[in-house]
Amino acid sequence: MRASLLQIDVNDDESVAARRRRVADLVRDQAGVDLVVLPELWTTGAFAYEEFAAEAEPLDGPTHEAMAKAASDAGVWLHAGSIPERAPSDGSPGETPLYNTSLVYSPSGERVAAYRKIHRFGFDKGEAVLMAAGDELVTVALPQTVIGFATCYDLRFPELFRGLVDAGAELLVVPAGWPERRRAHWTLLAQARAVENQSYVLACGTAGTHAGVPQAGHSIVVDPWGEVLAEAGSGEEILTVEFDPAKVATTREQFPALKDRMLGLEPPRR
Repeated sequence: MRASLLQIDVNDDESVAARRRRVADLVRDQAGVDLVVLPELWTTGAFAYEEFAAEAEPLDGPTHEAMAKAASDAGVWLHAGSIPERAPSDGSPGETPLYNTSLVYSPSGERVAAYRKIHRFGFDKGEAVLMAAGDELVTVALPQTVIGFATCYDLRFPELFRGLVDAGAELLVVPAGWPERRRAHWTLLAQARAVENQSYVLACGTAGTHAGVPQAGHSIVVDPWGEVLAEAGSGEEILTVEFDPAKVATTREQFPALKDRMLGLEPPRR
């Protein structure tokens, strides 16, 4: 299986519309790979909080249109990163909620999944108060493997990934807008999630500086033993790697740690 992670430079000098067109062309250039992955909130920037409401769009909005066509033109499975999604109104008073929502497309351009980020970053400010939390784990079956989806801050919560593995995931895809000041955590956690779940991890971040926050870059591909197969630098880059999905099954067979999980343990009595 061949995958390309598109580490997009997100900066304040490029408009959302211009970046959307540029990224669609980059996706088209990946014809011949099996899977393309984009970062989190690459249209606005993950820390550009003031832009979320202004640039929010429905699931079938302009980013969907551009990415569906790009996936179809290239004939690739496309994880199109995430967008600030404005949910449909349910008719109740008040503003409709925003979500940090990932979009996934088949090689025919059909949207096959949308994952709303469960863990929102900000500690009672920023994304944590501006966006609602998703409440569903999402997986998609490809011909070669089953993908489980998470987004950025989700990487710090191993129980989410355990749930994805229980749902059949063998390849964990994590788009992010991870800050440079915590880059060591990014690499460490990507490897930890791979090792503990005996799964591939494809973690795709942004480059550049948006809303004054330098981005970590260093998108990374980790195999089920925790070995780093490929890692990007700090600037805009396309990271392409080949790997064998069957290695997940052989790893779990050779070192069957997952079967020793102790589930349903009661908390200690006090």
